[in-house]
Amino acid sequence: MKQYAEAFTAFNRDAENGWLKSQRIAAFARFEYLGFPTSSVEEWKYTDTKALAKREFKLATGYNQSAAAELFASKGLTLDAYRLVFVDGLLSPELSNLEGLQEAVVIEPLSQALATELELTCGMMGRLAGIDVDVFTALNFAFVNEGAVVRIGNNQTLNKPLLITYLSMANDAAVMSHPRIIVAAGANSELQLIEHFIGEEEAQNLTNRVVEGIMERNAKIHHTLLQQPSDKEWWIGRIQIDQKRDSRYTSHQMNLGGKLVRDDLVCDLNGEGAECDFSGLLFGRNRQHMDIHTLVNHNAPLTNSYETYKTILNDRSQGVFNSKVIVKKDSQKIHAVQNNANLLLSDQAQINAKPELEIYADDVKCAHGATTGQLDLDALFYLMARGIGEEEARGLLTLAFANEVIDKLELPEIYNLVETTVAGQLPHKIELELTQ
Repeated sequence: MKQYAEAFTAFNRDAENGWLKSQRIAAFARFEYLGFPTSSVEEWKYTDTKALAKREFKLATGYNQSAAAELFASKGLTLDAYRLVFVDGLLSPELSNLEGLQEAVVIEPLSQALATELELTCGMMGRLAGIDVDVFTALNFAFVNEGAVVRIGNNQTLNKPLLITYLSMANDAAVMSHPRIIVAAGANSELQLIEHFIGEEEAQNLTNRVVEGIMERNAKIHHTLLQQPSDKEWWIGRIQIDQKRDSRYTSHQMNLGGKLVRDDLVCDLNGEGAECDFSGLLFGRNRQHMDIHTLVNHNAPLTNSYETYKTILNDRSQGVFNSKVIVKKDSQKIHAVQNNANLLLSDQAQINAKPELEIYADDVKCAHGATTGQLDLDALFYLMARGIGEEEARGLLTLAFANEVIDKLELPEIYNLVETTVAGQLPHKIELELTQ
């Protein structure tokens, strides 16, 4: 804790705003009180943070612009999109581009919003993901300074996606960043939000990101998270969504790298007709550890939730999938489905899957299931009987397993990147022709 205390003291010392300064102090006090979670904490039963707690991280004070530009050019998504790019937690004006925003839409860096619209921004920040949510959310709030604020007016559809890219560089000393994304989607509005995390091969940094989203009546958010950190990096993420009547939130989480990855996704369905649809892929190799926790609170009747997650683990990698659906009293006529399928390519890979239902209403349709296994030997024999080598056949079957969730990706640029990344990192690499 000492390293964080020293970094926090230096970070918050010169803060000009008294309210934000005091809130940061309260958040850091909460972080110190809770401490890094151990296996005795149920939500962290299968994810060990001891190694993370021992590492020393600093806050970045600058970055190499040419190296960041090179990483972005080589691995960034080539989309026609509004762009915000952060390098080790610092805004990169050179790589960002928000020109051409339509009226009634505001997209700005969090640092700018805190400087120019402090009262409004502070009223939004922490409303859903406050310091009492968990230790890492408290840590994020303690160091909050950068990220994005997105406000979409009623009856507005953002005319192209918003792409937020996080670049993690291989520095002499490991750095930490704590971005926070705040989204306010007005009634009948629509937003396509893409987050892309890219790490240099030797980067050993910590990213602790929080997203808060408030969706008014009939708002729609299509949210894609594409994670490609290095195999030596830590990623902690939380998404907290408040959904009003008839709103629809769609999430695609593609976890393709990292030493330790932990994602928490929470949706509160607070109005009739609200619906959320989650899908995700956890692809682990070597000694990677990937943990995803989801929670859907059906707080209103006539709400729907759907979840489809796939996990592919090789070598000594480990995965955790914990999904909980809570149907509150009087939340009748809801529909909730949880599907989790896990493919182990090695005898030493390990998955801990736990779908959960808590139902306090009687007129509901709920189903959940988790399966774990290896490749279908009959299907393998079928391909080999047609002249395909065993290793290539295994690769094709593994990719077919993943494609149920990859196929949900609507943009060809993201679909191609995920599919080719998975294919190229299988025990037997598969060369794919990209679709246009």
